Formats: sequence, C-alpha cells, structure tokens
Amino acid sequence: MDKPEKILPHKPPMVLIDEVIDVDIDKLFVKTKFEVSPKKMFFNSKMGGVPSITGVEFMAQTIGCYAYYANGRKTPKAGLLLSVRFYKSSIDCFKNNEFYTVCAKQVYTNNEISAFDCIIYDKDENEKVSATINVFQSDNMEDLVKEHD
Repeated sequence: MDKPEKILPHKPPMVLIDEVIDVDIDKLFVKTKFEVSPKKMFFNSKMGGVPSITGVEFMAQTIGCYAYYANGRKTPKAGLLLSVRFYKSSIDCFKNNEFYTVCAKQVYTNNEISAFDCIIYDKDENEKVSATINVFQSDNMEDLVKEHD
C-alpha cells in the first residue's frame, strides 16, 4: 500500500494516519491504522492522548485514502467535509502508545457527494468512535475554491 503522505493532500504534521491496511473498491471499503504518541498533532499531555473529537479527522483522512484508490491512484485531490452525523464516542481520548484502526464504508455517492459509515476500533477490536461522514470532491475543486476566495 502507498504511504498516507503520498495519498493525502496534507503535509506533515497534519497527516494523522500512519498506514493503509486494506482497500477494496468493489466492496466500497477502506481500513487504516494510527498510533498515538506525543509527536501526533493534537496530542494533549494533560489527557495523555489525542481528544476523541479528533476521530472526525482520522475518519476524514481515511476517506481521503479511499478516494485516492477509487480515483486510480492519481495525484491526491482536496475534498471538503460537509457534515458529521451520528457521532458517538465511548472514550475521552485516544490513549498514548495505543494503536487504533479506522474502517470506512461508502454507503452513498453521486460521484461528487459521498457518505461513509466510519468506526474506530482499539487494538482489541472494541468500537470506540463511530459516525457518518458526508464529503464532497469535484474534478474542478480548484475552480470552486477560487470562486470563493
């Protein structure tokens, strides 16, 4: 699998995903992994980890990895997170020195707007965070952004 730094349009330290584990375009599915450490952006030493609300960004970057493969591994394109629905978390933070996996399944698309059901699991495969993420990506995204500058 390609490294997230190559897949995502972000630059370090904003790349939060450490590894793409599995992508199955036919099944509309992607799975990534990340480890929490003090080097990770958004790390909060008082909490001893990364706040659980950051799960939204872990999910969005996982979706970005899916988009890269669905687009034939072409140069990464920017996308927009439109909404987060049904966000549920059973934790306050992703704990230091722990690994987590993010699974995202595309449940709707019209080729520009897509919805993904996402779940973040701990190392024991217990569900910790879930949400439905709605995103937008267009072939003429740069033109759309320029219109609103």
